[in-house]
Amino acid sequence: MGLKNCSLKNISVLDKYILRQVIEIFILGVAIFSSIFLASQAFTDLIKKIADYGMPPKIALMLIILNLPAIVVQTIPMSMLLATVMGLNKLCLASEITVMRACGIGINRIAKPIFIFAALMAILSLAVNEFIVPLTGSQSKTLLAWAVGQKNIPDGKKNYTLKEMKNKFLIKRFFYVENCTKDSLDNVTVIDFSNDDTTQVIQSSKGETSNDGWVFKNASIYTIDDGGSLMNTSWVDTTTVDFGIEVKEDLMRINEFEYNSRQLAKYIKTHKFENEREKNSYKIMLYQKFALPVTTLVFTLLGIPLAITPPRVRYNRGFLLSIGIIFIFYLIRAFAIPVLGESGIIPPILAVWLPNIILGIIGLIAYRNVVYKIK
Repeated sequence: MGLKNCSLKNISVLDKYILRQVIEIFILGVAIFSSIFLASQAFTDLIKKIADYGMPPKIALMLIILNLPAIVVQTIPMSMLLATVMGLNKLCLASEITVMRACGIGINRIAKPIFIFAALMAILSLAVNEFIVPLTGSQSKTLLAWAVGQKNIPDGKKNYTLKEMKNKFLIKRFFYVENCTKDSLDNVTVIDFSNDDTTQVIQSSKGETSNDGWVFKNASIYTIDDGGSLMNTSWVDTTTVDFGIEVKEDLMRINEFEYNSRQLAKYIKTHKFENEREKNSYKIMLYQKFALPVTTLVFTLLGIPLAITPPRVRYNRGFLLSIGIIFIFYLIRAFAIPVLGESGIIPPILAVWLPNIILGIIGLIAYRNVVYKIK
């Protein structure tokens, strides 16, 4: 009776059952790993810019949303590994894999729907990275540059003071506004310490915010030397104080999230780079767009033998090993790309694909052992 219920007529039901276990954990994995990425150093830098440059909460929320597609793409391979290991190991510990094998269903057949799902996720990752991430990445950079430059102020605030820091300990510029009304500034004083040799003081009775910074009208500008003596006094009809110039310059640099592969390849071909290392770094950006989706398949290949344990083993060893694999992957990547690839010791394309090659070979050996040696 049991063997009859395991006949090939029910194989589509089996696929749905296996996929249900995997997809549920995959979605959970994307949520967990995305949350970790959001709390990482890169996002901490974004929060710091929000705090330093007075961005309104709605602008900050829009920046978070625009950065999500790039983050989700990064989490797909890890989530696929977690889903494969946890989903199959759950079936294994419940002896369901043993029953399937007793019914004549081999490991290759059990793994087939998982590999298909992994391939679909790899294609989805590539598509999102090609068509959605460049669009949202460009919008995010433009919005952040605008928000940094505008330096928003609280409406209705009186005796408002603001510090722009040169570093953790030194003040770059100090601002005082007697009254803030929407986009209007009354009785503004700016003390600029950005020049090491002189201090500049700007005073204006009226000002307003703009996309380029704060615009002061009929302003008086005083230049003071290190000894406190007045060096120069001038009056201007209009002057603009721009904010976050260093941040804006950093934002203008191209990254892999801004261009798709075709645009990036064209940029590499036509742009004149200062040195070979800089050119290699852009080649690495290009090759990563294709290597990352393939990592999804490599992690799946590794996850299946980790999850399927012999019948005598009754504990979940796959979860910890999957975390270890993620760590090893990024360790190899951290060494291969900057040390070997950017420096030109090995070709950039080999440096990008090296983690996939190493773990892919290990995965093939482990998968073969599971398919042919577990009894």
